[in-house]
Amino acid sequence: MRAPAGYRKGTMSASQTPPATAVPGEDVPTLLVKIFGKDRPGITAGLFDTLAAYSVDVVDIEQVVTRGRITLCALVTAPTPTEGSHGSTEGDLRATVHSWAESLNLQAEIISGRGDNRPRGTGRSHVTVLGHPLTAESTAAIAAAITATGGNIDRIFRLAKYPVTAVEFAVSGAETEALRSVLAPEAAMLGVDVAVVAAGLQRRAQRLVVMDVDSTLIQDEVIELFAAHAGCEAEVAEVTAAAMRGELDFEQSLHARVELLRGLDASVVDAVRKEVRLTPGARTLVRTLKRLGYQVGVVSGGFTQVTDALKEELGLDFASANTLEIVDGTFTGRVTGEIVDRAGKARLLRRFAHEAGVPLAQTVAIGDGANDLDMLNTAGLGVAFNAKPVVREAAHTAVNVPFLDTVLYLLGVTREEVEAADTHVE
Repeated sequence: MRAPAGYRKGTMSASQTPPATAVPGEDVPTLLVKIFGKDRPGITAGLFDTLAAYSVDVVDIEQVVTRGRITLCALVTAPTPTEGSHGSTEGDLRATVHSWAESLNLQAEIISGRGDNRPRGTGRSHVTVLGHPLTAESTAAIAAAITATGGNIDRIFRLAKYPVTAVEFAVSGAETEALRSVLAPEAAMLGVDVAVVAAGLQRRAQRLVVMDVDSTLIQDEVIELFAAHAGCEAEVAEVTAAAMRGELDFEQSLHARVELLRGLDASVVDAVRKEVRLTPGARTLVRTLKRLGYQVGVVSGGFTQVTDALKEELGLDFASANTLEIVDGTFTGRVTGEIVDRAGKARLLRRFAHEAGVPLAQTVAIGDGANDLDMLNTAGLGVAFNAKPVVREAAHTAVNVPFLDTVLYLLGVTREEVEAADTHVE
């Protein structure tokens, strides 16, 4: 293949910008070569080996394989007549490509045009859709909603096929916030989860994830586990209900519930730790994030007697929660230290981000309750996990399936990448 004008072998470093002539102008004739058929090794190499005989330059390539069927598209400059030839060699190229394709039982289509692909519109976003299952109806509705905002779908690919189907749309031409405001209610109506995040390096640079604990990282409410040992489950539930009705704020309800544990032997801490059940996918989420170089923390309105053990078990970088006061081996019915409430969770997110050296725009927060809202809205990406409607509506995005590791798909991580990393454990 001939080099672009102005290029001399061995004179361009990887950090240098290629000369402008490497990209065709709008008036330069180009060909879109499309190949379809049953996939097998060597198709891509064979196509470009065929094209190489005509000294064309490669402008763009796209290839996808779905259930063993390949679609390969190559945008190349049109061949130019060589010395001594009669007329254009484009016809020769077309005949040769079609002959090559037929020899492999493939179909070929070649479309003439000029220049490169049309520029993508300003405003670029990643729209991740999670379905369990993902239906044709919901996919059509999401695609139509994107179009209604003025957005164009540039690319679609699958992130995962289980435990949910996750696909990602690369969208241009619409602002991220406008897309999110339109797609969020549409997703809720369709029963699918949709996350909209801005494209760019920032998405891959979200280096701190902070989670709530009760009903997020774990399936349980820790105060209820302690209450079961104290024989006061009904009373704790009544206080919780009062808080949910707005009759008590979080701090009031915390003190009221902890007071019911007064006199309980501290030996139950070990029993409660054993009773804690991690949310499905929690280990996978944390393990994968750590392999990616993320820092991971938890904040909880529960108790350090449990979160400290979770920090050690999962290898978390940060953990903060309320602490049950113990004197002479029994609970006093009080908590000690700074109260971790709604505002406290957001404050701790900022503290963790500062200690980790991560801008808030590059943080992810995950939670399920109104107590998590300030934290979710402070983070660069706030994820409502199986949350109440008021939380889902206020968060950046929501996940409504019981698998915590689906959050990885919102970060652009595929299920194949997770499984490959688990297979090649150092």
